[in-house]
Amino acid sequence: MAGTHGTTTVPRPTRVAAPPAPRTGTGTLVRFMLRRDRVKLPAWVGGLALYVLYIGAALPQLAPDEDDLAAVVPLLEQPVGRMFTGPAYGMDDPTYERFFAGGYVMYLFLLAALMSIMLVTRHTRVEEQTGRAELVRANVVGLHAPLTAALVVAAITNALAAAAVAAVAIGNGFAVTGSVLVGCATGLVGLAFAGVTAVTVQLSEHSRAAAGLAGAVLGAAFMLRALGDMAAVGGSAASWASPLGWASQTAPYVHDRWWPLLLLAALAVAGVVVAFGLQGRRDLGASLIAVRPGRPDARPALGTPLGLAARLQRSAVVGWGVAVLALGVVDGAFTQAMLDAAADMPPVIQEMFGTEGLVDGYVAFLAVFSGYLTAAYVVFAVQSLRAEEGRGRAEAVLATPTGRSAWAGSHLAAVAAGAFLILLVSGVGTGVAAAGVTGEWSLVGEVALAHLNVLPAVLLVLGLCAMLFGLVPRLLAVVGWALVGLMVFVGNFAALLDLPAWLTNLSPLSYPAQVPAEEFRAVPLVVLTGLAAAGVAVGLAGLRRRQIGIR
Repeated sequence: MAGTHGTTTVPRPTRVAAPPAPRTGTGTLVRFMLRRDRVKLPAWVGGLALYVLYIGAALPQLAPDEDDLAAVVPLLEQPVGRMFTGPAYGMDDPTYERFFAGGYVMYLFLLAALMSIMLVTRHTRVEEQTGRAELVRANVVGLHAPLTAALVVAAITNALAAAAVAAVAIGNGFAVTGSVLVGCATGLVGLAFAGVTAVTVQLSEHSRAAAGLAGAVLGAAFMLRALGDMAAVGGSAASWASPLGWASQTAPYVHDRWWPLLLLAALAVAGVVVAFGLQGRRDLGASLIAVRPGRPDARPALGTPLGLAARLQRSAVVGWGVAVLALGVVDGAFTQAMLDAAADMPPVIQEMFGTEGLVDGYVAFLAVFSGYLTAAYVVFAVQSLRAEEGRGRAEAVLATPTGRSAWAGSHLAAVAAGAFLILLVSGVGTGVAAAGVTGEWSLVGEVALAHLNVLPAVLLVLGLCAMLFGLVPRLLAVVGWALVGLMVFVGNFAALLDLPAWLTNLSPLSYPAQVPAEEFRAVPLVVLTGLAAAGVAVGLAGLRRRQIGIR
């Protein structure tokens, strides 16, 4: 613009800062993620180590000598047993360490895979979904830094898990080479599924869907391995089509093969490479799979608190229900194998299931096991209330004529209905599988009733979680999962470790009768249901008095 002296002011060009390098800030994010997971990650690693410690301590008590151990081997050598546990290497000359590898190591692999799936999803897609990733990226942080940091944390966690598993196995007196191999296989399975999850979080816009896709890959890997191992002792071609099969084919304490671990490492590297390539092709918060548009008009049920709650809880009910049903069907199909090996079983196992009614004792055990998993579903589902509150969606609902009690009560009712459906469907499925292999079709009704018999104990967990949500929501996750862990610990270790009565009584599953091995008792179920209802009432009263959005 011309001034009074005929001069013109020319604006100086604005210098645009160059974008940071793709992995700038990775170290800071690694420290931040480790700080956030300072409880979760040690709990996972410690849990894997305690699992190995327990198996090492329990096996000599279950089978005090070689004859007792050999009597249990048919459970692992039969096709159904191999489907459940692995290729059964070394069972022709069983030892405690070989029995550990043949019967229990598969679950170390599954736990490590689940740990990595949740870890990578939590630090990537959840951060984008909640908007926190956008705040982080507003700083001097590169495009690939968050994913790189999540994978580094996954690598650290799996390395610690591998070291802990190997150290405890060696401490149990198992051979050093095989123990280190088990530890390395556990860690590399975790890393392989960290790579798989790094890909799925690029594909889906929602964290649950991303974790579900990775879980579907894990489920497919388990089924491929199961079918392959059922075909023959030592596995078949289908076993080699599964990452879990690669880990099993290391055959620790028998052949001690190291080279299958290279396949797991290659899968982990391939997943990471693909994930970084896909990340560069999408926007922050977006996904590569297009989100399906919703209906133009909502169903009438979504206009009610209960209808909305049922819709929000539907995915959790279906996911957990399918998992519990699948495990129940496999366990039910194992009934005939239990009967065939009953006469030669060690005394401890005979006492566990009953010397006269082995099938009844086994059915009661399966019902309690389903109770553990359904209680875990309840804790997981009630945590969704915390998510609705933390993300502001609860406030949007409460801005309508819906009251706090109606909002939270509808979710709790939906969770209770989900627990009922999970136990009913898994009970029927387990009963059908057991009846199919034994020919005793009366088992269908007996197994279903045994599963429903533990429902009041599961509802008590719901009541406690509701009370925590209403009064001290920050303790919901810690106390809820601790109670589930206590139930599993008491249910499996009480008799073995001669735990004190006060500790056993802390588990809600200690009170229902072990139906059908024991006579049905209605009074404990009525008391448990009443306590559950009281817990819900206290929780809803607390919710009406506290601030929404409180941490």
